[in-house]
Amino acid sequence: MKITLETTLHLHDIQIRKDNKNYIVEDTKTQEFYEMPMVCIDAIELINEGCSVGEIEQKLIEKYPNEDIDVIDFVDQLLDIDLIKAINGEELKQKGRNPSKLGFEWISPTIGKVFFNKYTNYLYGALFVISISIFIINPSLFPYYRDLFIFDIMSLNILIYGILSLVLVLVHELGHILAIRSFNLPTKLEIGHRLFLVVFETDMTLAWKLPQKKRNILYLAGICFDSVILFIALLTKLIIPLPSEIISGIIGLIIFDIVVRTIYQCCIYMKTDFYFLFQNLTGCYNLMENGNQFLKNLFSKNNVKSIDLFKGEHSVVRFFSIFYVIGVGITLCLFSIFYIPQLIYMGVKVLPGLTRTMDSPLFWDAIIYSFQMFLLIGLFVFSIGKTRRRKMSKFEN
Repeated sequence: MKITLETTLHLHDIQIRKDNKNYIVEDTKTQEFYEMPMVCIDAIELINEGCSVGEIEQKLIEKYPNEDIDVIDFVDQLLDIDLIKAINGEELKQKGRNPSKLGFEWISPTIGKVFFNKYTNYLYGALFVISISIFIINPSLFPYYRDLFIFDIMSLNILIYGILSLVLVLVHELGHILAIRSFNLPTKLEIGHRLFLVVFETDMTLAWKLPQKKRNILYLAGICFDSVILFIALLTKLIIPLPSEIISGIIGLIIFDIVVRTIYQCCIYMKTDFYFLFQNLTGCYNLMENGNQFLKNLFSKNNVKSIDLFKGEHSVVRFFSIFYVIGVGITLCLFSIFYIPQLIYMGVKVLPGLTRTMDSPLFWDAIIYSFQMFLLIGLFVFSIGKTRRRKMSKFEN
């Protein structure tokens, strides 16, 4: 249906909230959120008053004489994001407008507030600072790549680390879940990936219902829980006589896992918790895409594309691009300090076992280890497929 200056529109039910710089528009049916400047909000209000496209354009030109006003183009954008219910009184064919199913509503907001309130937020910060101080005073406690190898049997090391890492990741995500439930908002837990790492992700979509400052704790909640466990583990290492090397090794492995995952949070090019915190603090909500395009333009002589930014966002995107590059450097450091030495060490220990006879424990250790690696690769491929299917489903709807 062609949009003309005489066209009148009817929108789906929406809610508009003032944000840091602009406004957040929520489609109350699909629970999708969109950032819009004041001129767009004025246009929406005029649409709701029953004004035609031509009348809206004339009024906006008078109010914003220095802006390039094109209401027909704005209407096309509203059609693209499925916010228009009817044109000239004729209802449009409805696309899939069912919101994704969320849960965890059985967790009382009161429980969430026990863990996340104005007092505990300072406590988590204090524990994080104390843990860093412990590392400075006792650098021997800082993780070493061989912390992964508690036993001589490699397959047992991988099994123990896999179970321990899974538990710690779930505790991390529990922090996010309890934080968002403290505001009486539902959420869900999904599986995803960061580079070659399979991760769990807590759906934070409904965080957009909250004011900007209140969203910060939602992004930091997982690290808050990590800080508590890290502090307890470090304290245990320092002041409690451990009965065996195995228990000491397991505690060291806990420290290793939390420290490495926390460092990974600084790799904001992977959309980590720190990325969403940075995005929220700056009020620039399309940083990844704009930052990628900025870097492409910086190093490309041809096919330079313009970046659509709100007023004042150019400096933020440039600043973000610096942290983007730093994050890549941090990833390379993690590989060189931890992962590559671990792979070399495991290869040296495991591969000779494949040449042994079937009655050798080293042979079966190598077989089980290989099976574990194939299982991890399969899980990684599954997470990539699931992510792509979710994106395709969203696109089709």
